Amino acid sequence: MVAYGIGTALEESVTLFGNSISLTKAWYVAGALLGGYPLAQGSVYLLLQRRSANILTAVSLPFIAVVAALVVTSPVDMASFETHRPTGALIGWTWVRAMTPIINIYAIVFLIGGAILSVVRFAKKTDPGAGYRAAGNALIAFGAILPGIGGTMAKMGIIEALYIGEFIGLLFIWAGFSTATRSTKAIAAPSGAA
Repeated sequence: MVAYGIGTALEESVTLFGNSISLTKAWYVAGALLGGYPLAQGSVYLLLQRRSANILTAVSLPFIAVVAALVVTSPVDMASFETHRPTGALIGWTWVRAMTPIINIYAIVFLIGGAILSVVRFAKKTDPGAGYRAAGNALIAFGAILPGIGGTMAKMGIIEALYIGEFIGLLFIWAGFSTATRSTKAIAAPSGAA
């Protein structure tokens, strides 16, 4: 959530106070590369065996580090620079930007896919709290989809949709977490009363 928040804060800073090359590159790393990856990696560790999760981390994390270093060192296309709007088009090495979808697909598969898989698993259970966990994961999945929709609209020139999608998406993810953790309170209450 920290990386997600940093990416959003950088967008807001650019919009409110003005843009710079370093702010845009930091926004790109925090948002495009790290926006969904840490959350997805958390799902990897929740859903897979530790050995498999460690292997995926050993493969994906160095890839992200290399892409981040390439973003930072890339020349810039000043014709794409906007004073109050960050844009990935500023990154001069367009082939570097072509690597971002690999990271985003990884995040989609594990964050959204993992949440949907959890919804299905918890919906089948009858134990106390399973309904809360199913509903919470459904909210997380929906919240994780919204920044992607906003990002697609931003690429079509409606950059404000990205901000709105991220904000509302974050609210849904938080609501999902809050809903899913209610299950522990629902289960703990009867045993505490006894």
